[in-house]
Amino acid sequence: MSNFQPGDRVFAALDLFNDPLEETGESALPGFQPGDLLAPAGTRGMVVNVGHAEAAPEDEIYLVSFETGPNGSLAEPIGCLPGELSYTPVAP
Repeated sequence: MSNFQPGDRVFAALDLFNDPLEETGESALPGFQPGDLLAPAGTRGMVVNVGHAEAAPEDEIYLVSFETGPNGSLAEPIGCLPGELSYTPVAP
């Protein structure tokens, strides 16, 4: 059973950065550079989907849309590991 379910409100447990692709070092996310901050610790988001990495099917990956500003708009979903998310707000 998953730690988080689609529709759950979650928070970034730590600063989430855009990791470069292992193969090329390029960004996996359009419009972002490798190393860009995607969601600061404490940012509220919503779990959109739950999946697994092909290379590690035992490890869950959560697609999460995080808020992008004071109006509550949600960004495009990003993949997060369980340790990167929390049900409770964390101090930024």
